[in-house]
Amino acid sequence: LSCRVAVISTPTLNMLSRSTKLFVRNYASAMRNASTLVVAEHDGTNVTQGTLACITAASKLGGDMSVLLMGSNLSGVADSASKIVGPSKIITLENAALDSNLAENITKALSGVASNYSHILTPSSNIGKNFMPRLGAVLNSSPLSDIQEVVDEATFMRPMYAGNAVATVKMSDSIKLLLTRSTAFDKAATEGGSASTEALNVDDVDAGLSTFVSESVSQSERPELTSANVVISGGRGMKNGENFGMLETLADKLGGAVGASRAAVDAGYVPNELQIGQTGKVVAPSLYVAVGISGAIQHLSGMKDSKTIVAINKDKEAPIFQVADYGIVEDLFKVVPELTEKV
Repeated sequence: LSCRVAVISTPTLNMLSRSTKLFVRNYASAMRNASTLVVAEHDGTNVTQGTLACITAASKLGGDMSVLLMGSNLSGVADSASKIVGPSKIITLENAALDSNLAENITKALSGVASNYSHILTPSSNIGKNFMPRLGAVLNSSPLSDIQEVVDEATFMRPMYAGNAVATVKMSDSIKLLLTRSTAFDKAATEGGSASTEALNVDDVDAGLSTFVSESVSQSERPELTSANVVISGGRGMKNGENFGMLETLADKLGGAVGASRAAVDAGYVPNELQIGQTGKVVAPSLYVAVGISGAIQHLSGMKDSKTIVAINKDKEAPIFQVADYGIVEDLFKVVPELTEKV
Protein backbone atom coordinates (compact mmCIF):
# COMPACT_ATOMS: atom_id res chain seq x y z
CA LEU A 1 0.00 0.00 0.00
CA SER A 2 1.21 3.48 -0.74
CA CYS A 3 1.45 5.54 2.42
CA ARG A 4 3.46 8.17 4.21
CA VAL A 5 5.62 6.71 6.94
CA ALA A 6 6.78 8.67 9.94
CA VAL A 7 9.96 7.31 11.53
CA ILE A 8 9.66 7.27 15.32
CA SER A 9 12.85 6.85 17.32
CA THR A 10 13.01 4.46 20.29
CA PRO A 11 13.31 7.27 22.91
CA THR A 12 10.29 8.99 21.40
CA LEU A 13 8.34 5.73 21.31
CA ASN A 14 9.08 5.16 25.01
CA MET A 15 7.54 8.55 25.83
CA LEU A 16 4.22 7.66 24.22
CA SER A 17 1.27 6.28 26.15
CA ARG A 18 0.62 2.54 26.15
CA SER A 19 -2.43 2.89 23.87
CA THR A 20 -0.49 5.05 21.42
CA LYS A 21 2.38 2.55 21.33
CA LEU A 22 -0.09 -0.21 20.61
CA PHE A 23 -1.63 1.80 17.78
CA VAL A 24 1.76 2.52 16.21
CA ARG A 25 2.80 -1.11 16.37
CA ASN A 26 -0.52 -2.37 15.04
CA TYR A 27 -0.45 0.18 12.25
CA ALA A 28 3.08 -0.79 11.26
CA SER A 29 2.12 -4.45 11.34
CA ALA A 30 -0.95 -3.77 9.20
CA MET A 31 1.13 -1.93 6.65
CA ARG A 32 3.60 -4.82 6.44
CA ASN A 33 0.86 -7.41 6.07
CA ALA A 34 -1.56 -5.39 3.94
CA SER A 35 -3.19 -7.52 1.28
CA THR A 36 -6.53 -7.64 -0.49
CA LEU A 37 -8.99 -10.45 -1.10
CA VAL A 38 -11.58 -10.16 -3.86
CA VAL A 39 -14.50 -12.55 -3.39
CA ALA A 40 -15.43 -13.34 -6.98
CA GLU A 41 -18.75 -14.13 -8.60
CA HIS A 42 -18.66 -16.47 -11.57
CA ASP A 43 -20.75 -18.66 -13.87
CA GLY A 44 -18.47 -21.68 -13.74
CA THR A 45 -16.47 -20.55 -16.76
CA ASN A 46 -15.65 -16.87 -16.25
CA VAL A 47 -15.92 -14.32 -13.48
CA THR A 48 -18.67 -11.73 -13.85
CA GLN A 49 -18.25 -8.23 -15.22
CA GLY A 50 -18.91 -6.93 -11.71
CA THR A 51 -15.97 -8.94 -10.43
CA LEU A 52 -13.70 -7.50 -13.12
CA ALA A 53 -14.68 -4.00 -11.97
CA CYS A 54 -14.08 -5.05 -8.36
CA ILE A 55 -10.57 -6.22 -9.28
CA THR A 56 -9.87 -2.78 -10.79
CA ALA A 57 -10.99 -1.15 -7.54
CA ALA A 58 -8.83 -3.52 -5.51
CA SER A 59 -5.78 -2.73 -7.64
CA LYS A 60 -6.02 0.90 -6.51
CA LEU A 61 -5.28 -0.21 -2.94
CA GLY A 62 -1.82 -1.47 -3.87
CA GLY A 63 -0.18 -4.49 -2.26
CA ASP A 64 -0.88 -8.12 -3.06
CA MET A 65 -4.29 -9.08 -4.38
CA SER A 66 -5.86 -12.53 -4.28
CA VAL A 67 -9.11 -13.60 -5.91
CA LEU A 68 -11.24 -16.23 -4.17
CA LEU A 69 -13.41 -18.60 -6.23
CA MET A 70 -15.95 -20.74 -4.40
CA GLY A 71 -18.14 -23.64 -5.52
CA SER A 72 -17.60 -26.90 -7.39
CA ASN A 73 -15.60 -27.76 -10.53
CA LEU A 74 -13.56 -24.58 -10.45
CA SER A 75 -10.67 -25.60 -12.70
CA GLY A 76 -12.08 -23.89 -15.78
CA VAL A 77 -12.91 -20.57 -14.16
CA ALA A 78 -9.64 -20.65 -12.20
CA ASP A 79 -7.71 -21.01 -15.46
CA SER A 80 -9.49 -18.01 -17.03
CA ALA A 81 -9.19 -15.96 -13.83
CA SER A 82 -5.44 -16.51 -13.69
CA LYS A 83 -5.11 -14.52 -16.90
CA ILE A 84 -6.82 -11.41 -15.49
CA VAL A 85 -4.48 -8.45 -15.04
CA GLY A 86 -4.08 -7.47 -11.38
CA PRO A 87 -4.33 -10.49 -9.06
CA SER A 88 -1.16 -12.24 -7.94
CA LYS A 89 -2.99 -15.35 -6.74
CA ILE A 90 -6.21 -17.21 -7.53
CA ILE A 91 -7.53 -19.18 -4.55
CA THR A 92 -10.07 -21.94 -5.11
CA LEU A 93 -12.35 -23.26 -2.39
CA GLU A 94 -14.20 -26.28 -3.75
CA ASN A 95 -17.23 -27.30 -1.73
CA ALA A 96 -20.73 -28.17 -2.91
CA ALA A 97 -22.20 -26.21 0.02
CA LEU A 98 -21.01 -23.03 -1.71
CA ASP A 99 -22.60 -23.74 -5.11
CA SER A 100 -25.81 -21.82 -4.41
CA ASN A 101 -24.21 -18.71 -2.87
CA LEU A 102 -25.99 -19.11 0.46
CA ALA A 103 -24.86 -16.17 2.58
CA GLU A 104 -24.53 -18.19 5.79
CA ASN A 105 -22.16 -20.69 4.18
CA ILE A 106 -20.09 -18.01 2.43
CA THR A 107 -19.74 -16.17 5.73
CA LYS A 108 -18.54 -19.31 7.51
CA ALA A 109 -15.99 -19.99 4.77
CA LEU A 110 -14.65 -16.44 4.78
CA SER A 111 -14.50 -16.01 8.55
CA GLY A 112 -11.69 -18.56 8.73
CA VAL A 113 -9.41 -16.74 6.28
CA ALA A 114 -10.41 -13.10 6.78
CA SER A 115 -7.66 -12.38 9.32
CA ASN A 116 -5.05 -12.84 6.58
CA TYR A 117 -6.24 -9.73 4.75
CA SER A 118 -6.50 -6.01 5.37
CA HIS A 119 -9.27 -5.51 2.76
CA ILE A 120 -12.02 -7.84 1.52
CA LEU A 121 -13.93 -6.69 -1.55
CA THR A 122 -16.85 -8.07 -3.54
CA PRO A 123 -19.25 -6.62 -6.13
CA SER A 124 -22.23 -4.69 -4.79
CA SER A 125 -24.68 -7.32 -6.03
CA ASN A 126 -27.48 -9.22 -4.33
CA ILE A 127 -24.98 -11.91 -3.37
CA GLY A 128 -22.49 -9.46 -1.88
CA LYS A 129 -25.15 -7.45 -0.07
CA ASN A 130 -26.39 -10.67 1.47
CA PHE A 131 -23.18 -12.07 2.96
CA MET A 132 -21.11 -8.94 3.71
CA PRO A 133 -23.26 -7.72 6.64
CA ARG A 134 -23.06 -11.21 8.16
CA LEU A 135 -19.29 -11.27 7.72
CA GLY A 136 -19.11 -7.81 9.26
CA ALA A 137 -20.97 -9.03 12.34
CA VAL A 138 -18.55 -11.95 12.73
CA LEU A 139 -15.46 -9.76 12.29
CA ASN A 140 -16.84 -6.76 14.21
CA SER A 141 -16.28 -4.58 11.12
CA SER A 142 -18.68 -2.24 9.36
CA PRO A 143 -19.06 -2.97 5.62
CA LEU A 144 -19.08 0.00 3.25
CA SER A 145 -21.34 -0.50 0.25
CA ASP A 146 -21.44 0.97 -3.26
CA ILE A 147 -17.99 2.53 -3.19
CA GLN A 148 -17.33 4.43 -6.40
CA GLU A 149 -13.82 5.73 -5.76
CA VAL A 150 -10.75 4.64 -3.79
CA VAL A 151 -9.02 7.69 -2.29
CA ASP A 152 -6.42 5.75 -0.31
CA GLU A 153 -6.19 2.46 1.60
CA ALA A 154 -8.59 3.72 4.30
CA THR A 155 -10.68 6.37 2.54
CA PHE A 156 -13.45 5.74 0.04
CA MET A 157 -16.27 7.61 -1.71
CA ARG A 158 -19.83 6.37 -2.06
CA PRO A 159 -23.13 7.92 -3.25
CA MET A 160 -25.89 8.94 -0.86
CA TYR A 161 -29.47 10.19 -1.21
CA ALA A 162 -30.03 8.45 -4.56
CA GLY A 163 -26.79 9.84 -5.92
CA ASN A 164 -27.50 13.48 -5.05
CA ALA A 165 -24.56 13.56 -2.64
CA VAL A 166 -21.24 11.76 -2.41
CA ALA A 167 -19.82 10.86 0.99
CA THR A 168 -16.12 10.51 1.70
CA VAL A 169 -15.70 7.84 4.37
CA LYS A 170 -12.52 7.08 6.32
CA MET A 171 -12.56 3.57 7.80
CA SER A 172 -10.70 2.56 10.96
CA ASP A 173 -11.56 -1.17 11.02
CA SER A 174 -8.54 -3.46 10.95
CA ILE A 175 -10.25 -5.52 8.23
CA LYS A 176 -12.07 -3.30 5.77
CA LEU A 177 -15.11 -4.82 4.06
CA LEU A 178 -16.03 -3.12 0.80
CA LEU A 179 -18.73 -3.59 -1.83
CA THR A 180 -17.88 -1.96 -5.15
CA ARG A 181 -20.29 -0.26 -7.54
CA SER A 182 -19.58 -2.04 -10.81
CA THR A 183 -20.41 0.90 -13.06
CA ALA A 184 -17.89 3.17 -11.31
CA PHE A 185 -14.76 1.20 -12.27
CA ASP A 186 -13.35 0.01 -15.57
CA LYS A 187 -13.32 -3.73 -16.15
CA ALA A 188 -9.94 -5.39 -15.58
CA ALA A 189 -8.29 -6.84 -18.68
CA THR A 190 -9.01 -10.56 -19.04
CA GLU A 191 -5.75 -11.32 -20.84
CA GLY A 192 -2.16 -10.60 -19.87
CA GLY A 193 -2.15 -11.69 -16.23
CA SER A 194 -0.12 -14.55 -14.77
CA ALA A 195 -1.55 -15.26 -11.33
CA SER A 196 -0.64 -18.46 -9.51
CA THR A 197 -3.39 -20.84 -8.40
CA GLU A 198 -3.76 -22.25 -4.91
CA ALA A 199 -6.37 -24.66 -3.52
CA LEU A 200 -7.82 -23.86 -0.09
CA ASN A 201 -9.03 -26.83 1.93
CA VAL A 202 -11.90 -26.05 4.29
CA ASP A 203 -14.01 -29.09 5.10
CA ASP A 204 -16.85 -27.63 7.13
CA VAL A 205 -18.46 -24.60 5.45
CA ASP A 206 -22.10 -25.66 5.82
CA ALA A 207 -23.51 -23.45 8.55
CA GLY A 208 -26.69 -25.52 8.66
CA LEU A 209 -28.82 -22.38 8.84
CA SER A 210 -30.39 -22.37 5.38
CA THR A 211 -31.13 -24.75 2.53
CA PHE A 212 -31.20 -24.07 -1.19
CA VAL A 213 -34.60 -25.01 -2.63
CA SER A 214 -34.79 -23.75 -6.21
CA GLU A 215 -33.91 -20.90 -8.54
CA SER A 216 -36.04 -19.41 -11.29
CA VAL A 217 -33.99 -17.70 -13.98
CA SER A 218 -35.43 -16.09 -17.11
CA GLN A 219 -33.68 -17.27 -20.26
CA SER A 220 -32.93 -14.64 -22.90
CA GLU A 221 -30.62 -14.27 -25.86
CA ARG A 222 -30.21 -10.59 -25.01
CA PRO A 223 -27.16 -9.47 -23.04
CA GLU A 224 -27.35 -9.30 -19.26
CA LEU A 225 -28.85 -5.98 -18.18
CA THR A 226 -25.99 -4.74 -16.01
CA SER A 227 -23.33 -5.48 -18.64
CA ALA A 228 -25.20 -4.54 -21.84
CA ASN A 229 -23.70 -1.88 -24.09
CA VAL A 230 -27.18 -0.66 -25.06
CA VAL A 231 -30.23 -0.50 -22.78
CA ILE A 232 -33.77 0.35 -23.91
CA SER A 233 -35.85 1.13 -20.85
CA GLY A 234 -39.57 1.73 -20.48
CA GLY A 235 -41.67 3.44 -17.85
CA ARG A 236 -45.30 3.93 -16.87
CA GLY A 237 -45.84 5.67 -20.20
CA MET A 238 -45.73 2.26 -21.90
CA LYS A 239 -49.30 1.78 -20.53
CA ASN A 240 -49.12 -2.03 -20.38
CA GLY A 241 -46.75 -4.98 -20.57
CA GLU A 242 -47.67 -5.88 -24.16
CA ASN A 243 -46.31 -2.56 -25.38
CA PHE A 244 -42.88 -3.49 -24.07
CA GLY A 245 -42.74 -5.71 -27.15
CA MET A 246 -41.82 -2.68 -29.25
CA LEU A 247 -38.89 -1.96 -26.92
CA GLU A 248 -37.74 -5.58 -27.22
CA THR A 249 -37.79 -5.28 -31.03
CA LEU A 250 -35.69 -2.11 -30.91
CA ALA A 251 -33.31 -3.66 -28.36
CA ASP A 252 -32.83 -6.75 -30.55
CA LYS A 253 -31.95 -4.57 -33.54
CA LEU A 254 -29.36 -2.70 -31.47
CA GLY A 255 -28.04 -5.79 -29.71
CA GLY A 256 -29.14 -4.41 -26.35
CA ALA A 257 -31.09 -5.28 -23.23
CA VAL A 258 -34.51 -4.16 -21.99
CA GLY A 259 -34.97 -2.41 -18.65
CA ALA A 260 -37.77 -0.66 -16.79
CA SER A 261 -38.51 1.95 -14.18
CA ARG A 262 -39.93 1.05 -10.80
CA ALA A 263 -43.29 2.52 -11.82
CA ALA A 264 -43.51 0.05 -14.71
CA VAL A 265 -42.52 -2.85 -12.45
CA ASP A 266 -44.96 -1.85 -9.70
CA ALA A 267 -47.73 -1.61 -12.31
CA GLY A 268 -47.02 -5.21 -13.27
CA TYR A 269 -45.90 -4.46 -16.82
CA VAL A 270 -42.63 -6.38 -16.49
CA PRO A 271 -40.88 -8.52 -13.83
CA ASN A 272 -38.76 -6.80 -11.17
CA GLU A 273 -35.54 -8.30 -12.57
CA LEU A 274 -35.73 -5.56 -15.21
CA GLN A 275 -35.97 -2.73 -12.68
CA ILE A 276 -33.29 -0.05 -12.92
CA GLY A 277 -32.75 2.45 -10.12
CA GLN A 278 -31.94 2.90 -6.46
CA THR A 279 -33.84 -0.25 -5.46
CA GLY A 280 -33.07 -2.10 -8.69
CA LYS A 281 -30.05 -2.60 -10.90
CA VAL A 282 -27.36 -0.04 -11.70
CA VAL A 283 -26.37 0.25 -15.36
CA ALA A 284 -23.90 2.38 -17.29
CA PRO A 285 -24.20 1.43 -20.98
CA SER A 286 -22.80 3.37 -23.91
CA LEU A 287 -26.39 4.12 -24.95
CA TYR A 288 -29.41 4.37 -22.66
CA VAL A 289 -32.81 5.07 -24.21
CA ALA A 290 -35.50 6.08 -21.70
CA VAL A 291 -38.96 5.60 -23.19
CA GLY A 292 -41.96 6.99 -21.33
CA ILE A 293 -39.91 7.50 -18.16
CA SER A 294 -40.43 10.71 -16.18
CA GLY A 295 -37.03 10.60 -14.48
CA ALA A 296 -37.59 10.28 -10.72
CA ILE A 297 -34.34 10.58 -8.75
CA GLN A 298 -34.62 6.94 -7.68
CA HIS A 299 -34.44 5.90 -11.34
CA LEU A 300 -31.73 8.39 -12.25
CA SER A 301 -29.43 6.97 -9.57
CA GLY A 302 -29.38 3.69 -11.47
CA MET A 303 -28.58 5.00 -14.96
CA LYS A 304 -27.08 8.49 -14.73
CA ASP A 305 -23.56 7.20 -15.44
CA SER A 306 -24.60 6.05 -18.93
CA LYS A 307 -22.35 7.47 -21.64
CA THR A 308 -25.20 8.75 -23.85
CA ILE A 309 -28.79 9.17 -22.66
CA VAL A 310 -31.73 9.55 -25.05
CA ALA A 311 -35.15 10.46 -23.62
CA ILE A 312 -38.49 10.00 -25.38
CA ASN A 313 -41.42 11.58 -23.55
CA LYS A 314 -44.39 13.72 -24.59
CA ASP A 315 -44.07 15.80 -21.40
CA LYS A 316 -41.42 18.43 -22.12
CA GLU A 317 -41.18 19.20 -18.38
CA ALA A 318 -40.21 15.62 -17.46
CA PRO A 319 -37.07 15.58 -15.24
CA ILE A 320 -35.46 12.96 -17.49
CA PHE A 321 -34.66 15.70 -20.02
CA GLN A 322 -32.37 17.39 -17.47
CA VAL A 323 -29.91 14.49 -17.67
CA ALA A 324 -30.51 13.47 -21.28
CA ASP A 325 -27.97 14.17 -24.01
CA TYR A 326 -30.73 13.98 -26.61
CA GLY A 327 -34.45 14.43 -26.08
CA ILE A 328 -37.53 13.83 -28.22
CA VAL A 329 -40.74 15.47 -27.04
CA GLU A 330 -43.29 13.33 -28.81
CA ASP A 331 -45.68 10.41 -28.35
CA LEU A 332 -43.53 7.30 -27.80
CA PHE A 333 -46.00 5.17 -29.77
CA LYS A 334 -45.14 7.25 -32.82
CA VAL A 335 -41.41 7.67 -32.25
CA VAL A 336 -40.36 4.13 -31.27
CA PRO A 337 -41.82 2.35 -34.36
CA GLU A 338 -40.22 4.99 -36.65
CA LEU A 339 -36.92 4.68 -34.85
CA THR A 340 -37.03 0.88 -35.07
CA GLU A 341 -37.79 1.02 -38.79
CA LYS A 342 -34.81 3.28 -39.50
CA VAL A 343 -32.25 1.38 -37.41
